[in-house]
Amino acid sequence: MPEPVRLGLFSIGLGTYWPQFHGLKDRLLGYHARVRDGLAGCGADVVDVGLVDSPELARVAGARLREADVEMIVLFISTYALSSTVLPVVQKAGVPVVVLNLQPVPQLDYAKFNALGDRGVMTGVWLEHCQACCAPEIASVFNRAGIDYHLVTGFLEEPAAWVEIGEWVEAARVRRAMRDNRLGVLGHYYGGMLDVYSDLTQQSAAFGTHVELLEMCELRALRDAVSGSEVTDKLAQFEREFEVAPECEPAELERAARTSVALDKLAAAHRLGALAYYYEGQPGNEYEDIVTSVIPGNTLLTGHGVPVAGECEVKNAQAMKIMDSFGVGGSFSEFYLADFIDDVVYLGHDGPAHFAIAEGAVGLVPLPVYHGKPGQGLSIQMTVRHGPVTLLSVVQGADGKLSLLVAEGESVPGPTLQIGNTNSRYRFALGAREFMNAWSQAGPAHHCAIGVGHIAGRLEKLAALLGMGCRRVG
Repeated sequence: MPEPVRLGLFSIGLGTYWPQFHGLKDRLLGYHARVRDGLAGCGADVVDVGLVDSPELARVAGARLREADVEMIVLFISTYALSSTVLPVVQKAGVPVVVLNLQPVPQLDYAKFNALGDRGVMTGVWLEHCQACCAPEIASVFNRAGIDYHLVTGFLEEPAAWVEIGEWVEAARVRRAMRDNRLGVLGHYYGGMLDVYSDLTQQSAAFGTHVELLEMCELRALRDAVSGSEVTDKLAQFEREFEVAPECEPAELERAARTSVALDKLAAAHRLGALAYYYEGQPGNEYEDIVTSVIPGNTLLTGHGVPVAGECEVKNAQAMKIMDSFGVGGSFSEFYLADFIDDVVYLGHDGPAHFAIAEGAVGLVPLPVYHGKPGQGLSIQMTVRHGPVTLLSVVQGADGKLSLLVAEGESVPGPTLQIGNTNSRYRFALGAREFMNAWSQAGPAHHCAIGVGHIAGRLEKLAALLGMGCRRVG
């Protein structure tokens, strides 16, 4: 289970009401408790600073939330409140805010309400349900103050509202995961792929990611030190987690296993959460034995929480980490071809793959040649699980800024290319032709990360918390 994300919670009210309307404050605190418990149920570690009903309390609450280092604030409008009780809290805490404009019920029982007769009592009941009164005031002040905020409107027990709240909690958790991530870069870009070249400073600025530049000589030293028992253990892991093709030669399996052990040690030594790699050098150079045997090991890393992108595609390593942090996979992919008869698009790659989202067994097979790359070795034959999928690309635009590009589709059954690559058939609402046009014209690099399930809503919320754009295709 992922570690809960720390969120701040406060409700707002107007202190003038408490002596005027008996029991109102207690009822509002009950709704506050429901919100607190709901957030905890969404996977949040809630720092609850209670009901804020004066500017003085607002400053105290803001200081507490800042000291607690919360990732995001959830503001519950329990009744009408002055915006002067809101602004100091969020200014002091300095993190994004999700405003919950949630009524206790979807519809007031008007006949019962009007039958109360006593207008004072009736006003107290109305104030218990008048969350909407305060939403425009808060939004106006936040707009003028330049504060990042997001609104959820509905009623307290509404499933759709809690789905949306849960997505905000998940987005905050992934935002933290990206900030805490250590991204390794091993080797160099694939020469001439201008689209994959990345501004590493911009990656750190946008996501908070630390970039660790790694050396091939360190990986070689780790590989040279691998013991026979470590190779045996890794070969056993290959048998457990792959369907090893009979034609895989023992020498190739041993070579890949040795490299896989070294990759595990490299990731552990640098506490890596993701990796982008590529290397060529002169034909027959001392590192060629390593780079032509990395796919099985990098696939194992990817499936166990350290996504690896080939061709040194840093942007896609970030996209894969985002998808993996949401718990939906994130397999390294590029367009393979279109089938205009079945109206599907094929995407895949020669590895690494995210075997945790495979449809059936993940094959480990020999390749006589790595297309466009030196040498030969073992590769992965895999199809992404049939059903809903989401594509994600981290895009760097002409202005240098990063954004997310997202599309939802379906992984569908049918023939795949048995060429020792990952590849799957995907169907999109736009159709194959229009989808390829729309996706390409959005300006991504030619790689993307594919995860299972439809999570465009969560990705849009992550982009909002990161302060970057998000474009959904289709």
